[in-house]
Amino acid sequence: MLENLTSLFTLTAMEIVLGIDNIIFIAIIVSRLPAEIQNKVRITGLALALIFRILLLFSISWIMGLNEPLFAVLQRGFSGRDLVLLGGGLFLLVKATLELHHKVNLLEEGAPITTDDHLAKKESTKSVYLQIILLDLVFSLDSVITAVGMVKEIWIMVVAVIIAIVIMMVAAKSISAFVDKNPTIKILALSFLILIGVMLVAEGMGMHVPKGYIYFAMAFSLAVEMLNMRYQKKRRKLKKVTSHA
Repeated sequence: MLENLTSLFTLTAMEIVLGIDNIIFIAIIVSRLPAEIQNKVRITGLALALIFRILLLFSISWIMGLNEPLFAVLQRGFSGRDLVLLGGGLFLLVKATLELHHKVNLLEEGAPITTDDHLAKKESTKSVYLQIILLDLVFSLDSVITAVGMVKEIWIMVVAVIIAIVIMMVAAKSISAFVDKNPTIKILALSFLILIGVMLVAEGMGMHVPKGYIYFAMAFSLAVEMLNMRYQKKRRKLKKVTSHA
């Protein structure tokens, strides 16, 4: 019993960490929609992620078969998993780069970086759902393969995934609001997505990239940015006090 609880806690924590990239992507892509439907789309996107992960968990034999080479290029075999990771990584690279391009254009036009109203009109709800579904599949596959490697009992995997997704649903709105209100955090989040895209492409090409290094780099960058934001806030307060004196 104690061993199962320990496995459940460990796997849940791992699923939450692996879900960070999912939350970041959904937060950014949903910000292009009208404000009144953003929360609904966020919850729906995470619900789809939950469904995909549970379905994949009950298809473990099929998932394991994805590791079998389908064809070879220059003596390097490519499996179904490799193709999924390559496709997802390339999509993430293109999407994050385009989003960064939009932000830079907004600055050049003199508009606030958080103003996405005119961009939202270009993004339909169906298009957003389609993008979320595509990345949910990629992130879910990665998550489930990690779960299978850590735990043998399928019920532990399912419970861990459900707990992690519920926690992500609760936190998603606050994270999205924080990202939207802080332009530099939004740029940093897009940079994280590019980093994750590169990691997915590298893994699809057969290069193992320890995720611990990636998430440590993301956490360190975020910590530095938070310190910078706190410094800038105190500096603005000091300027106000000096100007009134």
